[in-house]
Amino acid sequence: MDATATQDVLDTRPQRFRATVGIVLVALACGLGAWVFFRGPSPFAIDTWWNQLFASAPSQPVYVFAIFMDTVGGHLTAVLIVPVLGAAALFFSRRRWSALYFLSASVGSALLVQALKHTFGRARPEDILILSDFGSFPSGHAANAATIAVVAAVLFPKVWVRIVGVAWVVLMAFSRTYLHAHWLSDTVGGALVGAGAALILAAAFSRLRARDEDRLAIRRARKADAEAATSS
Repeated sequence: MDATATQDVLDTRPQRFRATVGIVLVALACGLGAWVFFRGPSPFAIDTWWNQLFASAPSQPVYVFAIFMDTVGGHLTAVLIVPVLGAAALFFSRRRWSALYFLSASVGSALLVQALKHTFGRARPEDILILSDFGSFPSGHAANAATIAVVAAVLFPKVWVRIVGVAWVVLMAFSRTYLHAHWLSDTVGGALVGAGAALILAAAFSRLRARDEDRLAIRRARKADAEAATSS
């Protein structure tokens, strides 16, 4: 095997790993949903325990924060506005395939969430504090948060991006359970779906995204050469 072929093999390994992990995460979410469905209407013990932690009257500052997270993490904001604005920013920064990846991951995650909601039809907690749509499992807000976090980590592989992404998912999951909009296991399922969908599509778009980076590298090199020629 020549050096070029070897490099091609090495380059596919991370993408295969991402795809495998993504498929496993989605499968785990489906398995958790099936467990929820076949065990009947009663929630898991950890769901009940976590829900009862917030059974008293909500703290006003925390309640306001949870409502804010409800607004930015779902509805048109997360489903339409954030993906479109993010994709537009990537597109105009000459990362066109990355923009399409972001949109595809957002749409794919949302469709998978809706499919699972209608498949399993889990009832939401009775003490829910907001109006919401059908189906408690999985959490669409948690899935949206996980999708954005993984997409950001893929496109901008920095440690601080990953830390912020994890914090965003955890805070979103907390806000959903604080409002009694979801059981704790719903948010786990949502995070698995969102992260899994984003990883699978990251692998699918890897070669196309590499073209964007190659073009940007060439532009930077030409700009550096022009600046060096001018200064000399």
